[in-house]
Amino acid sequence: MAMVMVLAIGVAGPAAADEFPFGLEMTLDALPMPGSKRVPSLEIDDKGEVRLELWCKGGRGQFSVAGDTVVFMPGAMERRSCPAERAAADDALVAALTEATSWKRQGESVTFTGPKPLRFHLLSN
Repeated sequence: MAMVMVLAIGVAGPAAADEFPFGLEMTLDALPMPGSKRVPSLEIDDKGEVRLELWCKGGRGQFSVAGDTVVFMPGAMERRSCPAERAAADDALVAALTEATSWKRQGESVTFTGPKPLRFHLLSN
């Protein structure tokens, strides 16, 4: 029985590492901005629809994935009262996600590659 469990874990582990993290939430590998405790996060459902919570703004978008290729299409962003610095950082993050062309998952980290690589950590509750 123990051998079967070890084999099952060995087979399931690598496959999960190769899959896009649909149905999971992830946070940007970044520190909160001064005066805030927030760190940007993405919550991606099983169909690729995304709920973004950034340093200030929030909104929706859509991920399309084929192999290691990724396309992010942002939706409307909620305008919230916040310092111009945070709003500009939000806009830059959305632009970087939009410019990403590929992704890679290593364990509990997902990296989107484009002109500005973005690394996110998967939340596993």
